[in-house]
Amino acid sequence: MSRGSERGRGPPLDYLIRWRMVLAAERLKRTNDSVGAIGFSIGYESEAAFSTTFRRVVGSAPGKFRRDDAP
Repeated sequence: MSRGSERGRGPPLDYLIRWRMVLAAERLKRTNDSVGAIGFSIGYESEAAFSTTFRRVVGSAPGKFRRDDAP
């Protein structure tokens, strides 16, 4: 069992993915960068892979998340 699992965080890769999605969500809220550029900046090589992971972790597609968060 990993140390992260012992502390209730889960596997290290899951923690890394969640952290990347937190960073992406902040960029979606605060910048006009494209979804693809944000995904690339946090380590995804394709917009599709980033969007799929963001939707799975956050519960909303990146574009919808951005629109719903707009003032």
